[in-house]
Order: sequence, then structure tokens, then C-alpha cells
Amino acid sequence: MYFLRTEECFDSAHFLKGYDGKCSNLHGHRWKVVVEINRENLNEEGPKRGMIIDFTDIKDALKELCDAFDHQFIIETGSLKEKTKEALLEEGFKIIELPMVPTAENFAKYFYDRMKEKGFPVHRVEVYETPNNFAAYEE
Repeated sequence: MYFLRTEECFDSAHFLKGYDGKCSNLHGHRWKVVVEINRENLNEEGPKRGMIIDFTDIKDALKELCDAFDHQFIIETGSLKEKTKEALLEEGFKIIELPMVPTAENFAKYFYDRMKEKGFPVHRVEVYETPNNFAAYEE
């Protein structure tokens, strides 16, 4: 089995509504997303001969996904009062609403699914919210 790994980072803020701990307060992370793909065989013909895929293809796809979250305030749908959300938007803050709690575990599945949708043979995705703590998703 052959494997390729690439990684990309983004900075964003979030909070965990209803959580009993420090993460219930607004805070930020330098998230690192690591995508690993695999395939049993390498391409045998053409310009990608001897490769699973071109690294540029997977790096560009992951960068596009991560760039969408960079310097955003990521919230779970319904986690802020409508007035609060409106006031933040009025002040020019960029907010991304997701139908999930913005945890490393959920982000691992989110990035796994998006990369699969883009046609990559994804094996595993790891999402680090600190240099020492990560969550992973694989099927």
C-alpha cells in the first residue's frame, strides 16, 4: 500500500456552547489539518507515472478548504443569539456557521468528507487544535 500525506493550517476562533470548561469561552487556534491518502498501485502511464497523484493536486485542494476557514469565527448553527450574530456581522466580523459543534473531531470528519468529494482516495485525516492534541477520522 502506498501513502501520501500533506498538511495545511488555518487560524480561527470558536467556542463550544454548553461545554463545561474553558472552551465554552471564545478562543482561537492555529488548526493544522493533515490528510493522508492511499492506493495499492501507482499510476503506470502518463505524466503521473510512478505516483499515486501529483502532490500539487492534493495540496491545492486542501489549501482551498483551509483558506475558507482562515481568520473566521466558526460557530455551530443556533449557538449564538440572533442579536449577537447580527451585531458581530455589523462590526465586520466574518462568521462561518456549521451544522456541527466546531471540535477537532468534527473537523476531522468534515475535511475527510470534503476531500473524498473532491475525488481523493483519503485514508485518514488528523486535525490538530494544538501542537500536542489532535483528533483523527478514518473509515
